[in-house]
Amino acid sequence: MIEWYPIDTWIVLTGIVCAMGCAVLGNFLVLRRMSMMGDAISHAVLPGLAMAFLITGSRASLTMFVGAAVVGVLTAVFTQWVSHFGNVDRGASMGIVFTTLFAFGLLLIVQAADRVDLDPSCVLYGAIELTPLEILFRWSIAGWEIGVPRAFVVLGTVCLLNVIVVVLFFKEFRLSSFDPALATTLGFNARIMHYVLMTLVAITTVASFEAVGSIIVIAMLVVPAATAHLLTDRLSTMVPLSMVIAGSCAGLGHLSAITLPKWFGFEDTSTSGMMAVVAGALFGMAVLIAPRYGWVARRLALRRASRRLP
Repeated sequence: MIEWYPIDTWIVLTGIVCAMGCAVLGNFLVLRRMSMMGDAISHAVLPGLAMAFLITGSRASLTMFVGAAVVGVLTAVFTQWVSHFGNVDRGASMGIVFTTLFAFGLLLIVQAADRVDLDPSCVLYGAIELTPLEILFRWSIAGWEIGVPRAFVVLGTVCLLNVIVVVLFFKEFRLSSFDPALATTLGFNARIMHYVLMTLVAITTVASFEAVGSIIVIAMLVVPAATAHLLTDRLSTMVPLSMVIAGSCAGLGHLSAITLPKWFGFEDTSTSGMMAVVAGALFGMAVLIAPRYGWVARRLALRRASRRLP
């Protein structure tokens, strides 16, 4: 029998808004062949975190968020600059920028280590199980007092922002992703749309650090969108489908985290880790059974084609 508590509900809801907020942007990263930009930003924001503390002397969440978000946006700018003016592959430019900034951030943290406990791995691992413990405000409904976690409000706001921007500028994002030159010809500045997307990715990545860690953010930016891409060729269907897949990963991930380990004699495991495992499992299923691009469908198509041959 599964023991389910109110804290489990908030963990799942926080995971859902985080995963869906990442997935809605991940579609355009996948189409632009920039799937690892989330990885680059998640590593490169470390100097932003360190500089925010060194300048203000505070570990306040808002200060850290602003510092990391600014450096995250600069990462996208530097990546584009290195790729364009350095005449190198975009993937290589990502590697150059994020490794340089990450190393610089480590040096800054070493300088601040004697004054504050700043862990270089803080951007890699999250603690979504602890997010319901930090209550932002409370509601009283019909005699019931409901405490709303800060992480849910922050990530829910980021998710809503991403959805609104994508809906309002869906045509521009779609056109600039498939054909930037045509978009510019038609009056849509593809470069501006690129930086808008990168800014949203930076904000989403930084906002999700505390809850799920950058590794899971990368998974949610890439895997649900890649899974949806196997299931449909229509972007208008792919975006909401990826959000549904991402939300399912959060719910099934937490459920798996509290049930599956007991089958092997363990108490539980990380919800964030299981979210990524479930995402990978759903992608694996899509690889096998996708109606057009799945392994089974392609094998059947080859068999039917071979039968037609004389």
